Amino acid sequence: MIVITGATGALNGATVEHLLTQVPAAEIAVVARDTEKARSFADRGIEVRYGDYAVPDSLPGAFTGADQLLLVSSSDPAADAVALHRAAIDASVAAGVGRVLYTSHQGAAADTPFGPGRDHAATEQLLAESGLAWTSLRNGFYMHSLQWLLGPWRETSVIAVPADGAVSWTSRSEAAEAAAAIILSGGAYDGPVTITAGDAPTFEDIAAIASEVTGRAVRFEVIDPEDWIRAQTAAGTPEFMAHFQLGMYQAAAHGYFNGTDPLLHTLIDHEPQTVRDYLAGA
Repeated sequence: MIVITGATGALNGATVEHLLTQVPAAEIAVVARDTEKARSFADRGIEVRYGDYAVPDSLPGAFTGADQLLLVSSSDPAADAVALHRAAIDASVAAGVGRVLYTSHQGAAADTPFGPGRDHAATEQLLAESGLAWTSLRNGFYMHSLQWLLGPWRETSVIAVPADGAVSWTSRSEAAEAAAAIILSGGAYDGPVTITAGDAPTFEDIAAIASEVTGRAVRFEVIDPEDWIRAQTAAGTPEFMAHFQLGMYQAAAHGYFNGTDPLLHTLIDHEPQTVRDYLAGA
């Protein structure tokens, strides 16, 4: 049995769709905090189970019978993600899960300025200490994040960021496709695996690409981080979220997201989407 958490979200929901092309629905179960939101899966013959990381007692039953469990990471920047993940890992041990596959992030490290990267590193350590077989899917930074991380450049013709660095922007849909391939690999991937696009442009590079795609000059500039925070909050972004986003740019500047790996290409058997593709189609 393959058990998938977070299937009502875009990432793991897409992974379920890829699995269904090769696995009978009866061999898949999805776990949801709101089972009503998962009704479409039930209508297709997939078992729907209630489970909530914040309700630890709900998890062992939700994970029962899982030969493989795809464990989505918490996406709430205000939550204690590591505590939530610990509850899910403890429940995996109690349920006798065969292998946990965890949606991590490239650049997971205890010293990264990007908060989720620290949470991912701590979670990977919990997995390593759990005694479970595990695979950590270190996905590249999702490309659709450029919608807000580039700012209103189409209106202003300026990409202004508080720090610059290379990032291997990766399609979320392709990361989902890769996750399905790894699940179906029979345990061929163990521990951390890196799933990224084939190149890692800087924000300055992206400004040049945007200029070529749009046919007009898009200027690039790095502004003072405090000025950037003030501009974000003035535009309505909560201050804690502005600082959260600042950590991403700072981590990029320190090289946490600049690596690339051919594994994604191998797993999906086609060229990964590029930033140029994304900007041309957005």
